[in-house]
Amino acid sequence: MAFNAPGLHWRKGMSLMEAVNYFSNEEEVERLFVDARWPTDIACPECGDLSVQVRPTRKPQPFRCRGCRFDFSVKTYTVMHGSRIPLSKWGLAAFLLSTNLKGVSSMKLGRDLGVTQKTAWYLGHRIRLAWEIYHLEPLNGSMGVEVDETYIGGLERNKHAYKRLNAGRGAVGKTPVIGAKDRDTNKVRMEVLNHVDAQHVDPFIADHISYGTKVYTDEAAAYRNVEDREVVRHSAKEYVSGNASTNSIESEWSLFKRGIIGTYHHMSDKHLHRYVAEFEGRRNARPYDTLEQIKMLVRGMDKKRLKYNDLIAD
Repeated sequence: MAFNAPGLHWRKGMSLMEAVNYFSNEEEVERLFVDARWPTDIACPECGDLSVQVRPTRKPQPFRCRGCRFDFSVKTYTVMHGSRIPLSKWGLAAFLLSTNLKGVSSMKLGRDLGVTQKTAWYLGHRIRLAWEIYHLEPLNGSMGVEVDETYIGGLERNKHAYKRLNAGRGAVGKTPVIGAKDRDTNKVRMEVLNHVDAQHVDPFIADHISYGTKVYTDEAAAYRNVEDREVVRHSAKEYVSGNASTNSIESEWSLFKRGIIGTYHHMSDKHLHRYVAEFEGRRNARPYDTLEQIKMLVRGMDKKRLKYNDLIAD
């Protein structure tokens, strides 16, 4: 596709028309998914044996392990396990969710894929689960890492009286989400917290930021234990102080909240962590080619399950 718009000039994107043509070919999409899940040799998901017989005419389980005699497909033991939705629709859904920076509502996704809203909602959450990656390397940019928190939830004054808290100001009644952004790579880490205090903030920073990396935060007391920290004092209407600022991570919060207001409208506490994973994963995959973004999602689907009854359970 010819590049004629602002953005990453080296990235090979895919237009909507190209995506529709590409993902209408079920065999082509299956090859994409197989290559993404098993880049070298197809491995049995049951026993790990590489001695696998490929039987193209034996759908929907075209692979058979010669070791344990297990029949399987590229969907087996992934978030697609047991799904009757064709791979072409899974691929197109992955394309739509990867390329729309503010996400895609289940109503719109259902119309685009030709499935019900209920099916699209379930499919969307399984794709978000694929974005939940816990083995990412910690951030360690030489230009430092910005850390900030935001709060997700409606205004108390807009809630029904029986749901409204008495002291309905600021962060009251909202769920905190903390984030870190590497100034060098623009990679981000986001996590839902129970409380914004040192007890919860310190483990997040220890897990996601390399020791000795310069950290930029606001003056919140929750960050008081962070070593090698520079502070910008928002309470004094200070937004940049030398190298200290949190403007970059705050731009991610702005995009996240545009997604809530303009696309999803509401994110319950129960499912918030998956929406957070979606925005984090999409941000981190943005520098890559469109097909590579989809391959990254497919790799993230491996050995993950999300049953519908578990999704809707209280």
